[in-house]
Amino acid sequence: MGFLDNNHNHKDGGMGSVSTDGVKGDKVRVGFIGLGNRGTQLLERFMTQPDAEIVAFCDVYEPYLKRDRASVHPRYLSSGIPVPPMREEFSKPVDTHADFRELLDRKDIDAVCIATPDHWHAVQTIMAFEAGKDVFVEKPLTATIHEGRRMVEAESRTGRIGAVCLNRRGSSIYQKLAQKIPQGALGQVAMGHACRLSSMGPAGIGKLAAEEPPPDFDWNMWLGPRPERPYQYNLAPYFFRWWQDYSSQMGNWGVHYLDVIRWLMGETAPVSVSAYGSTATVDDDRTIPDSLETTFQFASGAIARFEVLESAGGQGIHGGEIELRGSKGYLLASQDGYTITPSNPGQFQTWDRLIESEEEQLTGDQVYGDLKIKEDTTEVLIRNFLDCVKTRQRPLCTLEDGHRSTSFAHLANISLAMGQRLEWDPEEERFTNCDRANELLHYEYRQPWKI
Repeated sequence: MGFLDNNHNHKDGGMGSVSTDGVKGDKVRVGFIGLGNRGTQLLERFMTQPDAEIVAFCDVYEPYLKRDRASVHPRYLSSGIPVPPMREEFSKPVDTHADFRELLDRKDIDAVCIATPDHWHAVQTIMAFEAGKDVFVEKPLTATIHEGRRMVEAESRTGRIGAVCLNRRGSSIYQKLAQKIPQGALGQVAMGHACRLSSMGPAGIGKLAAEEPPPDFDWNMWLGPRPERPYQYNLAPYFFRWWQDYSSQMGNWGVHYLDVIRWLMGETAPVSVSAYGSTATVDDDRTIPDSLETTFQFASGAIARFEVLESAGGQGIHGGEIELRGSKGYLLASQDGYTITPSNPGQFQTWDRLIESEEEQLTGDQVYGDLKIKEDTTEVLIRNFLDCVKTRQRPLCTLEDGHRSTSFAHLANISLAMGQRLEWDPEEERFTNCDRANELLHYEYRQPWKI
């Protein structure tokens, strides 16, 4: 497999500085690709780990790369996007690279953390594996279903470790429920449900004309495998989540919740999907719906539902973030705790209750920046990843997990694009009732990028 243009001389990465038996030495030497809002959050958590040595950075925006907030463009600072504080203190200088390929060429890096936009994840992860690096990569794992399977295959082929930051996999609450629910704590689960609310009307991300990017922003590299197009300030570096070529809110939020739902229900992939969406309410440049309803059905007959509502206020699932409805009881859960309530007997039934009530809530708060959280589940996954780099064990959230859960978002977006219910073969990873839908499983990369 080749990824590079003829002007870049990529060294043979081999297996790098890490053997399949683990790290050479006490420290895991880490490089970071992508140091914006989320990349900075991951960097700060890696820095708390005593066995993580921060070696090198890469970003397409020079102030992020140099960790110089004073040089951030005023329009970024005034636009409401979460510009990272960049107040880190390092025990020794950290090298910087404007091109991630230079970082991957280094023999003194064991693992990389990838927090770039979604359309970059596959290229950078596969290249990292082939350069002998283990990878901790942000969600959503991919921009297409085809990319996810190629990433899983590359991990297997190279013998590397890949972990995905679907942070609820690090939750002690959800880990407990993932044991209880498949064992029948709710009886037979009929439906899982979650939603994402964000009242963005009337102007959303705004309407802007094409402009030149800041001179220290490498727009061509940011675009990467995606087609060339003009820069807009409401597209990058943060607003790409509302542009279908680069992400979606199904990918941004739906992947989190659908990952938990399928995990707790013991499901791998749906066999059908139906999505309905609208852009009728928020008047902005977005190319994704402001309102979206998706339904997935599994071979077991169980159903999962997810909504994105960026045109409405109010509250979603009162008292939690996901709900499961079973034949014996009802689960309401979040990362902070859960309650299980027995079902009431329905029509023609004479039983009292089939299970007992149950509740568990985490106590105390951890302070992270401006947030108070009960448990830092992202840090749990980072700690687990570093341990797996050393032991070569499977991480809490594998690439296969990330691929399967991210596929839910892609399936929903494709169903919406086709305007119909689609039937899905989860083994072949192909649609069986719409050839046109299969054309959206991947796209043609812009040269020189390929997987």
